[in-house]
Amino acid sequence: MKRWSFSNLILVLGLVFIYLPMVILVIYSFNASRLVTVWGGWSIHWYTGLLDNTQLMGAVFRSLKIAFFTALSAVILGTLAAFVLTRIPRFGGRTLFGGLVTAPLVMPEVITGLSLLLLFVAMADLIGWPAQRGLTTIWIAHTTFCTAYVAVVVMARLRELDLSIEEAAMDLGARPWKVFFLITMPMIAPSLAAGGMLSFALSLDDLVLASFVSGPGATTLPMEIFSAVRLGVKPEINAVASLILLVVSLATFIAWYIARRSEHARRRAMQQAMEEGAAADAGARAATRATDGRRFTSPPAHS
Repeated sequence: MKRWSFSNLILVLGLVFIYLPMVILVIYSFNASRLVTVWGGWSIHWYTGLLDNTQLMGAVFRSLKIAFFTALSAVILGTLAAFVLTRIPRFGGRTLFGGLVTAPLVMPEVITGLSLLLLFVAMADLIGWPAQRGLTTIWIAHTTFCTAYVAVVVMARLRELDLSIEEAAMDLGARPWKVFFLITMPMIAPSLAAGGMLSFALSLDDLVLASFVSGPGATTLPMEIFSAVRLGVKPEINAVASLILLVVSLATFIAWYIARRSEHARRRAMQQAMEEGAAADAGARAATRATDGRRFTSPPAHS
């Protein structure tokens, strides 16, 4: 019988500590009682009642909208920043640029949120934009925060790539932009997907930045949940959180399945190419041996 090691025990305890509260939350989302801590039987009443809670559902859709556009813009900006930092070894202000890109990783969110708030207020006084804080300012703040994570993930992938493939494509006449979109982008696609999913999750989860730069009518889901928890957890919050867990789990599974299929297809293509190359080499060697055999066995020519 296999004995459990200390590392395996710590791993199991860590997973239980992380996922057990989520399981309890999902179970209590089917609680028929209005009191969250008192079990009153199984019911889907709180799921059907979500459609009538316009305030909570509006916060959900606003958060999803902001998270989607944040992930899209963060992937674009983070990829460009990572490409500059990895493919351009020397340019003026490179150290400063790299520090500014990765600064949000170590900067406290309170400081970042306060700085962005002062920036938006100063811009409104100078140029009249933004006239008021809302979804746009939250999107800008989340993009600023998430771009650093995407840049770090993409930089790690770009440093692992074999530059000979790109150089071969440019030697064959491909333009740099074509090499980037047709060769580099497919090779770093997993890191782009990981950065996008990470940005989506960070934006959907953020409370501090949104609290600083939001305005009237721009309440996100974390802000709505935080304000509701201060007065007591409502059963609708458990239902919304369970639906978000379901959507995120399905999206993660679909992304994993697509990546797994693409990896298997890549391995099959590589194996097929290796088999075809080996067969071609064997055929060439056989033809060479046959030619050499005919040359040595043919009778000498008479003068």
